[in-house]
Amino acid sequence: MKYLKISIIAVAASLTLFSCKSQYDALLQSNDVDAKFKAAMNYFNNRKYSKAATLFESMAVLASGTAKDDSVQYYWGLSNYKYKDYVTAETNFSKFVENYPLSKFAPEASFLRLDCLYRSTLRYELDPTPTYNAINAINQYLHDYPSTDRAAECMGMLSDLNARLDRKAFEGARLYYKMEDYKAARVAFKNILKDDADNIYREDILYYIAMSSYKYAYLSVPSKQKERYLAFEDDYFNFISEIDESPYTRQLNALYRRAQKALGKYTGEDETDNMKDKDFEKERKVLKQSGKGSGI
Repeated sequence: MKYLKISIIAVAASLTLFSCKSQYDALLQSNDVDAKFKAAMNYFNNRKYSKAATLFESMAVLASGTAKDDSVQYYWGLSNYKYKDYVTAETNFSKFVENYPLSKFAPEASFLRLDCLYRSTLRYELDPTPTYNAINAINQYLHDYPSTDRAAECMGMLSDLNARLDRKAFEGARLYYKMEDYKAARVAFKNILKDDADNIYREDILYYIAMSSYKYAYLSVPSKQKERYLAFEDDYFNFISEIDESPYTRQLNALYRRAQKALGKYTGEDETDNMKDKDFEKERKVLKQSGKGSGI
């Protein structure tokens, strides 16, 4: 009796599942736009976004030219968005904005499109192309909707995306520094500020420019040191003239006094006079052994 009861329940559950599946499949094959739309909205409101998206897609052609045309297209994209399929949703919203620019859904569709692009961007160390695409879309949206109440969200996205690009540029230049190619590092850091004076790592970049020029001078052959220490002086003054207080100031001040001594301009006493550049001497030996320091 017990096993019979279990079997009956299992059969009933299977029939219910089969019935639901058959009803959904029947809707997909149906040409009844009103019935399909009602069912799709019901799935959407119950957070069954995958099924909703499939139904909206199935009636996209059927609803063309009807009063439900833009609603079907919009909710198709919104269902994919809620389902977190941002690539498909972005395509949906792009086509929607292009085909229905006067629809009541157009402003929201435009915002959701750029939100999809933003969510599809990659980490700073990877391909920046999606980041540039998102930035362009956000700027275009702000141009098209200058009074939007989404402005704060857009500015937050732009801030995040630009920070990624700033870091990518900074880390790319710092790689030369880590590789002890100080000449290339200095050029790379300077190019960052040439292309983007407002880079959020500006203080660090100015520091690394000065450090690169000092190390390049210190590790050079004697005949080339003077002109390279003079370049360091320029970089040092660029830093201290712009940055009032910094964790880097004390170190750069010490290096400036050492550069002055090397140039025969400084005769004072300070706490660094009796110190040796142990780290730099170590670098000099390593570079000499590797061949990098030969005649630099």
